[in-house]
Amino acid sequence: MATYKFYKLDFSGWADRITGDSSGAEHWMRVFEEHPEFFRLDSKKEQASLVWRRQHQKRYDVDAETVLSISEYESLSAAKKERVSRNPLGSPEISTLMKAAIDLHSRALEHSKEKRWWIPLLAGLMGFAGAVVGGYLKS
Repeated sequence: MATYKFYKLDFSGWADRITGDSSGAEHWMRVFEEHPEFFRLDSKKEQASLVWRRQHQKRYDVDAETVLSISEYESLSAAKKERVSRNPLGSPEISTLMKAAIDLHSRALEHSKEKRWWIPLLAGLMGFAGAVVGGYLKS
């Protein structure tokens, strides 16, 4: 999403670009909806894009792979303007996004582990109760 020529695609388009299988569109739609810190949906909720990439002006000529000046962009025909997108992200921005995603994932894993604090306690209590019941039955 950070380097593809066009900054915005529909869900099946992103599924195909990311995994090579457009049938995963529903999965990617959920990912995009669940992470508004990274992704934005268009007003019709049919297409997604990276938030960071949307901060760039829409002046990247996808065919020439160059950034157009304002006057160059304004002189384009309507058909040519459809071949203009937002600048792809560079390596530093991609690294920052990857680090943020990994950090969020790590925190989510830690949080899910913290919710299970009671399992060892319960196992210990059940073991103690079993010993008490076993001792009572033997006497």
